[in-house]
Amino acid sequence: MKRPAAALMLLAGTLLPAAAADAATLGRDEVAAVLAHGPWPPPAAVDPSNRVARSARAARFGSRLFFDTQLSADGSVACASCHVPEAGWAERRAVAVGLAPTDRNTPSVVDAVFNRWFGWAGSTDSLWAASLRPLADARELGSVERLVPARVRADPDLACGYREAFGAAPPADDERLLADLGKALAAFQATLVSARTPFDEYRDALARGDREAQARYPADALRGLRLFVGRAQCNLCHLGPRFTNGEFDRVGIPTRRPDGRHDWGRYDGVKALRASRHALTGPHNDSPAQTDLRATLHAALDPELLGAFRVPALRGVARTPPYMHDGSIATLREVIGHYSTISDEKLARATPHPHAEPGDEQPRRQEGSLLRRLDLTEREIDDLVAFLRTLDPRRSIPRPAPTASSSCPSAPADAATPRSGRQATGQRQEHRVLTASGDQR
Repeated sequence: MKRPAAALMLLAGTLLPAAAADAATLGRDEVAAVLAHGPWPPPAAVDPSNRVARSARAARFGSRLFFDTQLSADGSVACASCHVPEAGWAERRAVAVGLAPTDRNTPSVVDAVFNRWFGWAGSTDSLWAASLRPLADARELGSVERLVPARVRADPDLACGYREAFGAAPPADDERLLADLGKALAAFQATLVSARTPFDEYRDALARGDREAQARYPADALRGLRLFVGRAQCNLCHLGPRFTNGEFDRVGIPTRRPDGRHDWGRYDGVKALRASRHALTGPHNDSPAQTDLRATLHAALDPELLGAFRVPALRGVARTPPYMHDGSIATLREVIGHYSTISDEKLARATPHPHAEPGDEQPRRQEGSLLRRLDLTEREIDDLVAFLRTLDPRRSIPRPAPTASSSCPSAPADAATPRSGRQATGQRQEHRVLTASGDQR
């Protein structure tokens, strides 16, 4: 005997997993908001200011530089000492520690190739300029901008690596050589693109109407996702495939540092950008048409930027605690708690900065889009954490194996150390405290 169709539909509904049942109730606006966070991976980023941005040889040379301690003043630290592969290409300390402690947390360089601004304050406007900035900071690599070019010319292996990457011997012009080293470092970092996540699989299943694949998404994560694009309105700033608008906002984190000084964030970042000889407006931009200057030229030194910091991307966020520009919040749950219970005093420090293209008229934020106390329940906080964990890539990006340039002579078999210095492991000794200002990438 055949069951009535309605009875069969009721039975199917009782057997359908919770996530699929919830997905069936997504409204049109919710579906559109979820789909806007993909697809992943996005098209390959192209940096016209870097002539070797997509060169495999430059990326190989940049990888060696990234792990080479010769780029530091005392030969003890490298880029990889703070951007540790095993820690999500970030660092598990509250603030970065190179030759001395700095003021800001170390963000991951994974997916950095897609950034529009670099550093918590946006003090650089290209990945290659951001790669050079630590050389100038006494607390990071030790203000070695003028020393590194001589070291590259003097080291046969590094000089050969440069020739392979750029097709000529290292130039005598220190400034040009330094810019090229940044461009090789950027070429390497451009290869650090995160893998797909459980969220991506759910998002794509939603796009194609695949209910069976949607049902595999955890029910608590789906509830968190609906909060993220719904009542909590997290996607007003954490939007798009990378879950960031790439701009700057105040979020109620105090600007006063432990030593009593203030970190003014984007305001100081714009000042540094304007003073930088490595900005896209400078002589080392490889773009023949100079068509990528608009954002830099329109970076305004506006008091509204005081205390605003870059909105971080959320892919892989569960792998890179602690959080905020100063590393002051230890866990994802505490981050959500910060927004859930934000006080009036903190709200006064969190006046939102309108987001618009540089040079465009900046529209008012929509009514209700202001940062506000969310008053989430414990379950809602748990659900948001569950959702954020589904942004964790299924595969991590491992530390690359050391490689030598194919056309360079090998070091003697009995050499005590590699010609290009020691390889950074992420473990460092304590160093004396030096003073400088910086903007960790």
